[in-house]
Amino acid sequence: MDESASQEEPLDTPADGRDTDDRERDGRDDEQDVIEQMHALEAEVRRCQRCRLARTRTHAVPGEGDYRAVVMFVGEGPGYEEDRQGRPFVGRSGQFLTETLARLGIRREEVYITNVVKCRPPENRDPQPDELEACADYLERQVALINPRIIVTLGRFSMRRWFPNGTITKIHGQVRNIGRGRVAMAMFHPAAALRNPRWREAFEKDMQKLPPLIERARKANAAARRGEALPAGVPHPGDPDYEPAGQAGHPAEMPTENDESASATSAQ
Repeated sequence: MDESASQEEPLDTPADGRDTDDRERDGRDDEQDVIEQMHALEAEVRRCQRCRLARTRTHAVPGEGDYRAVVMFVGEGPGYEEDRQGRPFVGRSGQFLTETLARLGIRREEVYITNVVKCRPPENRDPQPDELEACADYLERQVALINPRIIVTLGRFSMRRWFPNGTITKIHGQVRNIGRGRVAMAMFHPAAALRNPRWREAFEKDMQKLPPLIERARKANAAARRGEALPAGVPHPGDPDYEPAGQAGHPAEMPTENDESASATSAQ
């Protein structure tokens, strides 16, 4: 998609040269395609036998939420209740997460929630490297299909996917540009926050950064639908594979690591 209208075109001409009806029609078709592909992916996860966790699980837990979400939460793995119900974050830590979001005016149904491993490790032990690798493709496909602007990592193992050199106690609350028009924010896992009063305070404070990020993400998506900006999921300025379209204008972008500091301060 072109970034903006050329200088020779009228100011109200869409950047991609297509009228609103065409874009809305394509949007409905794309949405139905995402739904079908997500249902197929979830069915694939539920019957997965890629690693040893399949032998001890009750239910695999693909994830749940809005397939059009601007925010994706990525935890570590299902616990006892999640394994029993086949749904993510439905135990005590999930209730805490849902309540924290609600206090900020965010409904659980508006986001998408998943984990880096889709089956419960026995006794809630840490997932092993080969188990993480077995599920990596599922998470990559979920990100590609849902195409969120914001990814929130919950805990160490999901953090390492986008913050490979960090430690959770040092980088929680940081927001980084991860390319393709997306940012990632590292947070403590809700279960860890419930165990440690200091981490709980940090969890709740870090979560306060989310509403302004969501507002900015929605504006970026609206501009992309109008053909005035790049959508998420494609190369953006600063990405290694970005190729400028050679037209005037500047696409709406999510905050980078540098400009997020001001946004984060205002959110606290």
